[in-house]
Amino acid sequence: MKIAISYPPLESEKGVPLLSQNRQFQWFNNPTYIYPMVPAYAATLLKENGFDVIWNDCIAEEWSYDRFTDFYMKENLDVIMMETKAPVVKMHWKIINELKAKNPSCKIVLIGDHVTALPEESMENCTTDFILTGGNYDFLLLNLCKNLRNHNGNIEEAELEPGIWYRKEGVVKNTGKFVLNHDLNMLPMLDRDLTKWKLYSEKNGNYSRIPGTYTMAARDCWYHRCRFCSWTTIYPEFRSRKPEKLLDEIGVLIEKYGIKEIMDDSGAFPVGEWLHTFCKGMIERGYNKKIILDCNMRFGALSLEEYKLMKQAGFRFVLFGLESANQYTLDRVDKGLKIEDMIESCKLAKKAGLSPHVTIMFGYPWEDEKMAENTVCVGRKLLQKGYAHTLQSTIVIPYPGTPLYNECKENGWLQTEDWNEYDMRQPIMKTPMGDEKLKEAVQSVYKVAFHPEFLMRRLIGIRSLADVKFFIRAGKKVFGHLTDFKR
Repeated sequence: MKIAISYPPLESEKGVPLLSQNRQFQWFNNPTYIYPMVPAYAATLLKENGFDVIWNDCIAEEWSYDRFTDFYMKENLDVIMMETKAPVVKMHWKIINELKAKNPSCKIVLIGDHVTALPEESMENCTTDFILTGGNYDFLLLNLCKNLRNHNGNIEEAELEPGIWYRKEGVVKNTGKFVLNHDLNMLPMLDRDLTKWKLYSEKNGNYSRIPGTYTMAARDCWYHRCRFCSWTTIYPEFRSRKPEKLLDEIGVLIEKYGIKEIMDDSGAFPVGEWLHTFCKGMIERGYNKKIILDCNMRFGALSLEEYKLMKQAGFRFVLFGLESANQYTLDRVDKGLKIEDMIESCKLAKKAGLSPHVTIMFGYPWEDEKMAENTVCVGRKLLQKGYAHTLQSTIVIPYPGTPLYNECKENGWLQTEDWNEYDMRQPIMKTPMGDEKLKEAVQSVYKVAFHPEFLMRRLIGIRSLADVKFFIRAGKKVFGHLTDFKR
């Protein structure tokens, strides 16, 4: 059987889609490509089980749509899997209908948080054959493809794992709620050559050194209670690989691929004994002298001593979700933290020698202009004073399946349910401050990049030619963000 893991071209005047395994979708004027870890595991698992696998990321390879359809017809695929998300799901429906009309025998599989939340919607609006719900769709795809191979292109329903939607004699059926009971330690080492890792090795604003790549120690966030996060719908439970597994993988990335920086894409990097074991392993193996590490972390999770241990182990960049500087908002979205503790945690990470990156969001339906301005001021202060190294400002989107979306439905807060508009280009929820003021707040945070105090701190921090190159790349990203919300 021939199977393609594919990201078809999504042509739009809005820019380049940041789709692959991304928790919050955006169109970027300055292209950014994230290595899609779970799809890469899917490709690797299939290949290890004797399937003919093709990695086909047309977005990262900048293919035209005509080139993609030519590929689709020439390869005579048996199965093609696509990841989708709310802002582009209608585009994918159209693509799927066109592909099925060209080659009805090819089985099309959809995955992602949007179709996990609303599987019936996509089964009704397009001719996709299967939807794999939940976040362990690499394991589910292997189960499905083995089933198709064993039964000559048909399926034996009793052999399908929970979480799969399918059609049987014109009737839409499913195997029940997905279950995250797969052992992540049984995953093979990623086949990075098969999955064209170089496509994602440079055009990524997180990297200070290139080539860079991604790992994924865990799925997904051990807190997993934030009411706006769409990935809580696909990973309601936290599961991780053993720290030794990640250490072995890093060794291969250093020796075989010459990787200089790694971003771990776990929603929140494991803490406690797991983190201590991992950091000590990095030091004992000497990897901390050969590679730089970045990760997502939760405010308030670590002490100064633990941040220092991470720095010693090779960590540089730590991403935190601040989300809002207003305690009322933090409580409503269930962050479980006090704003003063979050700011103090940022300072501790910086004191330990790490480079904190902070994300904030605007557009909560209960926040007025004064509350938004408070968040702007805190965000800019974090940057100006050097407590945060970088910052990302966006519009909060209530994705289907999240508690925030359900709250919006109940209260009549949604301005639209046209999924095309759920792309962070404009507010989706009604707010007391109005749409234009909200967009101004998002952009105003980035303007701190031109503040003399911020610029001086960044220039003083330059130690090498690589730092100069990173500074230039970061500057391009800032200019890109300033144009992301233009009409």
